[in-house]
Amino acid sequence: MAKNGTAAFSSQGVGTVDVVVIVIYLAFCLATGIWATWRTNRGSISGYFLAGREMLWFTIGASLFSSNIGSGSFVGLAGTGAASGIAVASYELNGLFCLLMLGWLFVPVYIASGVYTLPEYLKKRFGGQRLQVYMSVLALLIYIFTKISVDMYAGTIFIQQAIGLDIYVGVVILLAISAVYTVSGGLKAVIYTDTLQTVIMVAGAIVLMILSFNKVGGIEKVYTLYPQSVPTHLLNGSDCGLPPADAFHLLRDPVTGSIPWPGNVVGITILSCWYFCSDQVLVQRSLAAKNMHHVKGGSILAAYLKILPLFTTVFPGMISRILFTDQVGCVDPEVCKAVCDNEAGCTNIAYPKLVVELMPEGLKGLMLAAMMAALMSSLTSVFNSASTLFTMDIWKRVRPGSTEGELLVVGRVFILILVVISVIWMPVLQASQGGQLFNYIQAVTGYLVPPILSLFLLAIFWKRTNEKGAFWGLIIGMLVGATRMGLDFGYGSPKCGEEEFRPAIIAKVHFLHFTIILFVLSLIAMVVISLLTDPIPEKHLIRMTWWSRHSMEEREPFKEELEFNNLSTSIQNKRMEERKEVKMTKWRRALYIVCGYEPPRPVTATEAEIAEQKRLLTSITEKGKWKWFVNANALILMTFGIFLWGFFS
Repeated sequence: MAKNGTAAFSSQGVGTVDVVVIVIYLAFCLATGIWATWRTNRGSISGYFLAGREMLWFTIGASLFSSNIGSGSFVGLAGTGAASGIAVASYELNGLFCLLMLGWLFVPVYIASGVYTLPEYLKKRFGGQRLQVYMSVLALLIYIFTKISVDMYAGTIFIQQAIGLDIYVGVVILLAISAVYTVSGGLKAVIYTDTLQTVIMVAGAIVLMILSFNKVGGIEKVYTLYPQSVPTHLLNGSDCGLPPADAFHLLRDPVTGSIPWPGNVVGITILSCWYFCSDQVLVQRSLAAKNMHHVKGGSILAAYLKILPLFTTVFPGMISRILFTDQVGCVDPEVCKAVCDNEAGCTNIAYPKLVVELMPEGLKGLMLAAMMAALMSSLTSVFNSASTLFTMDIWKRVRPGSTEGELLVVGRVFILILVVISVIWMPVLQASQGGQLFNYIQAVTGYLVPPILSLFLLAIFWKRTNEKGAFWGLIIGMLVGATRMGLDFGYGSPKCGEEEFRPAIIAKVHFLHFTIILFVLSLIAMVVISLLTDPIPEKHLIRMTWWSRHSMEEREPFKEELEFNNLSTSIQNKRMEERKEVKMTKWRRALYIVCGYEPPRPVTATEAEIAEQKRLLTSITEKGKWKWFVNANALILMTFGIFLWGFFS
């Protein structure tokens, strides 16, 4: 097997057929987004941010998967697989179980509470406003640092490796297409295009997987050749760059393993649980479902698809290292700089390298389209959710009398601002975590999100949790996590062959172990502070917890919640009276057309009809045969997931 990829294969540029495939895909994707846009009630908050709560299970499942598996996952999973083997697939296999927790444990409470966003749920669950605003700001920061900039950076790696286009030019083109239907169409447009992009991603990844295994000679050859994929240029006789001996095991040494087994079993579960069950991007898709059967059906479809990345992404990443050892597996900073313009390492190019070298003309265009699908689906999902958070939890708090028109325009403008901030952060990613993109993502989330998960778990399953316990427990956890993150990025990582120079809290405590410590610390702080302070009266907790989700009693809002709602309603009514006689100008009408916004239609429903609609939107009832069907599928999935864990552990 060739050490140098160029000795065995010749890179071919994008041919005419590839260009035609890409153009057809982009045109079809744009057409799908525009079609969905015009099918959306863009003049209402529910229509824009929650797709009118009428989405079906297959669109929910496809959107959950494509929102999760973005270009960052393709590049990051394959890159970490190339560097250290299959253990990184634990993030995907753990996600299978967490997706079921989303549909069965968390979403029923969110829907019963009748909220648009998770910070809004915290406001209704605990009262006050500081938890809502704090969580909204924190979520937006996490999106910038671990989602938007990462996916854009991963997309640029692919574009640069595949077609030699300037990375920023490529990103601008994809962002422009994504923005057209995200800004104008809202969540329904995003979910419909996600469904299309899931088909493209899965098809392209399966084709490349088949080509990769065929090129290397089958999975048995991977087991034989991966341990031998040692780069030619090592540094001073060090063991840097050597494939780990436990490359084909999910569970590794608790001290020396790259992903130690306690961190794998518990730490990754904490991160996955936060991501699927208490992160706005993923939860918002389930909130848009038509009913609970479609919520659970979407979770099941996404969970089935989560089995694929081990075979379609991680193993191909390892194969890329076998085929292009000196390039993908380089450790010499000078060599890496020449190969991928990153002295920290070049494992991130593992997946793009396979596409460039193995795909024939036409299929290469399909895979390029798949990567564009991955980038665009994850970006549009985050854009829509971030827009929802900012609009509903921050802007509406600043301007309580905001009309629906104002909120929808603000949400669209905020997307554009978010893009600019994320582009500025992109250069920081290159040198992070030894050049392994997936490790960067998980390290940052491991320092920030464990307190969030502990908060939502207690909010839903322990009614004694109060606002003081939730807020101060969250603050304590965030201070500890931010301190560790500052030390981690401040000191950096020792380069290959260098002596360890970092404090023991960084060098000796793996970030996944720190994730467990931080989660337990936050949980204890919230419980203790809650027990030392007054409980929340039962009348405010109706349909806010797992135990009261089916209650038919009328919930009494908190005093400040009621005052805010009354203030907002009175301001809106006053503005409507002032504008009743004002005709819409031509420039404003043109702006509405460009933005895809249509003014709210007059409400002609009676009070009884409005009450019935509200009841349906917060209903979590399930019918017999479909309830048994989704439950049976969940059991089958968990059984298969346990089998995979046992087989590869």
